[in-house]
Amino acid sequence: MRLYATVAAGGFRRHAAYRVATAAGVFTNSVFGFILSYTYIALWDERPRLGGYSMDDALAYVWIGQALLTVCGLMGGGFEDELIERIRTGDIAVDLYRPADLQAWWFSANAGRCAFQLLGRGAAPMAIGALAFRFTTPSGPGGWLAFLVAVALGSTVSFAIWYLAAMSAFWLLDGQGVVQVVWLGGLFFSGMLLPLNVFPGTLGEIARMLPWASLLQVPADVYLGKYEGAAELAGAYAFQGCWALVLLAAGRLVQSAATRKVVVQGG
Repeated sequence: MRLYATVAAGGFRRHAAYRVATAAGVFTNSVFGFILSYTYIALWDERPRLGGYSMDDALAYVWIGQALLTVCGLMGGGFEDELIERIRTGDIAVDLYRPADLQAWWFSANAGRCAFQLLGRGAAPMAIGALAFRFTTPSGPGGWLAFLVAVALGSTVSFAIWYLAAMSAFWLLDGQGVVQVVWLGGLFFSGMLLPLNVFPGTLGEIARMLPWASLLQVPADVYLGKYEGAAELAGAYAFQGCWALVLLAAGRLVQSAATRKVVVQGG
């Protein structure tokens, strides 16, 4: 465990070193936050209570999305390109022979990245949005803590999704096609464009059952207090946790198959 804690700390320091990139990211997230906010204002003026959200809820949703864009990897996990490149060049063989689990290593590095992004590109856009607009905030420290738990689970599901996408490069030689499909899935089915509660009929039901809902829709609804009581909140966490376990287990199966492939080719 000490090794993986060190890897996580290294991931935090690595991303903290890129201060100009972080500032540029905050600026970009804030600009898109303003664009989406005024778009949502126009939409909610025409359709009040759309998706069960008030105007204040909708504006909060916008800035939650901008805050979690990099934390939960809505448009990219931040590590998949590097992992794909190591697979493509064959450097991954060295990683697989190390006395450390490949999935746990990358999970730890990604956890450090998420922690920094939450502080660097998460809190700042939310603060900017709060200064410019009036929107819903959690009621008390318990609400914020519940939200942070949902974010942690969402980032775990995100890692599991992007890890599977990257590991596909063992068989496809270039995993960018899979990455593009996952990117589109995350953009649409996470609720980044519109809350999944707005999606009509069967499409909405399916979208809310997919793992991408864990990345933004569930944390946002926890933040907004849409889960009433401990039972409903536990159900939301269970949804995220089940997807995390299933996808992480799938990642381990793919990793085992990849390891056997490397051993056979090496032999």
